[in-house]
Amino acid sequence: MLVQAGSSGLTSDDCRWLREGSARGHQRARKVPIIVEGRELVLERINAVDRDPDARLFTGPRGGRISTAVLRDATHWDEVVASLGYEHLRRHDLRHTGLTWMADAGVPIHVLRKIAGHGSLSTTQRYLHPDGASVTAAGQALSEHLSTGWSQSGPRLRAV
Repeated sequence: MLVQAGSSGLTSDDCRWLREGSARGHQRARKVPIIVEGRELVLERINAVDRDPDARLFTGPRGGRISTAVLRDATHWDEVVASLGYEHLRRHDLRHTGLTWMADAGVPIHVLRKIAGHGSLSTTQRYLHPDGASVTAAGQALSEHLSTGWSQSGPRLRAV
């Protein structure tokens, strides 16, 4: 994965996204947002690679690509999830969680599709898992809408 700083300024406030792509060009390049809590770390890594736009910001133990095995071992994944009682949890599930959280925060699905690098909205939709509270809130929103003067002759169209 190659990354580039998303802005010309190199302060944590300016480091809002990374451009992700493949060294071999097999993946489509895409912008990936960096939340405020991660910007200082990204800024440190950008400075550590002397602002080289083609450098890997995060590397494996030999300086190359971070493999699944390296990530599993470096994070002690198996031990951590077992101690939490989530032996079934896979690292890929965190991708589902991140996209679901962004959707819950109001990020439109077409934007989520671009962030995830999916080719179709239907793929992105399979990554979204609303919780019980969200489903309940949707029902409450519909009840509220129906109780406030909606037309019994049919839906009203309105421009958005």
